[in-house]
Amino acid sequence: MKTVIVFGATGGIGAYTALHLIESGYDVIAVGNRKSDNDFFSQYGIKYYSVDIANFESFSVLPKKDIDTLINFAGVLPARNYDPRLFINSFTMGTLNVLEYMRKIGCRTIITAQTPADLWYLQNTTNPMPADALRSFPPSTDHSIYTIAKNAAIDIIEYYHNTYDFSRFIFRFFNVYMYHPNPYYHVDGEKKMMSFRLIMDKARKGEPIEVWGDSSRTKEMLYVKDLTLLIEQAIESDKKGGIYNVGSSKQVSLEEQIDGIIDVFTDAKRSEKVYCPEKPDALFNHLDISKTIKDLDYKPQYSYIDWLRDFKLEEEMNRFEKLWGTRDDYD
Repeated sequence: MKTVIVFGATGGIGAYTALHLIESGYDVIAVGNRKSDNDFFSQYGIKYYSVDIANFESFSVLPKKDIDTLINFAGVLPARNYDPRLFINSFTMGTLNVLEYMRKIGCRTIITAQTPADLWYLQNTTNPMPADALRSFPPSTDHSIYTIAKNAAIDIIEYYHNTYDFSRFIFRFFNVYMYHPNPYYHVDGEKKMMSFRLIMDKARKGEPIEVWGDSSRTKEMLYVKDLTLLIEQAIESDKKGGIYNVGSSKQVSLEEQIDGIIDVFTDAKRSEKVYCPEKPDALFNHLDISKTIKDLDYKPQYSYIDWLRDFKLEEEMNRFEKLWGTRDDYD
């Protein structure tokens, strides 16, 4: 049995990853910034530690040996916070602290995430974005400092790979779709409801749904459970890794996105679609996942409709209520 430690375990991807790995037979240790996990992880036989990733002294509570893989999904996101210092502290300094912890305890495999904002100059075209394209950062957006901090973290990981022979699996992806009771995010500091959650709410009520811009525009619709399967593939890989794009089985058009939500979430009256071609177009995004398929045998299991149905099931079960609360806590 391999022992895996998950940083950022109280966040969305981290929590789903921890539960997937414990169900797959791994010995899992959860680490989060929260002082208490409200006894969530103990239900699953997972030990929880509270650690400030930006403070190396706080790592002293963690195991000193016998960790096979460290998974790091810790850090603040532009969709939730906007303070440049938090980005640098949690991603750049946090990654350095994680790597030093790994070096000292003899763990040599790290799995972490990269933002696709590092390839901002390749976005909004139908051309797939290569995994190993030159990393950069958007010149002036709410993701700029965030991307700079993430890029610096990746550079530090490469140093530890070259100097200490670390294996590193760095997954680049756009939105990862999953059920979380919080349907809100922030754009330039302004709180807004996620568009797909708004459409789900309207479909349940049978209200009209606006279709903005070019409805044929497509995007990646990666479901969290496909990502957790890939994480398991990386844990078992004998490769040294690199940067890997992670996308869905196929890109989904805006029309297909809305039709799928109406099909799955309609309770009684079916919503009418109202076309608004004068409204802004959605962003194109398309990742080249050929390297991920070749190196890690990546095979997404969830079609768009599959994950909508699973999302609805997760919403009904609300397995993470002790960790995240309910929708009412955020509304």
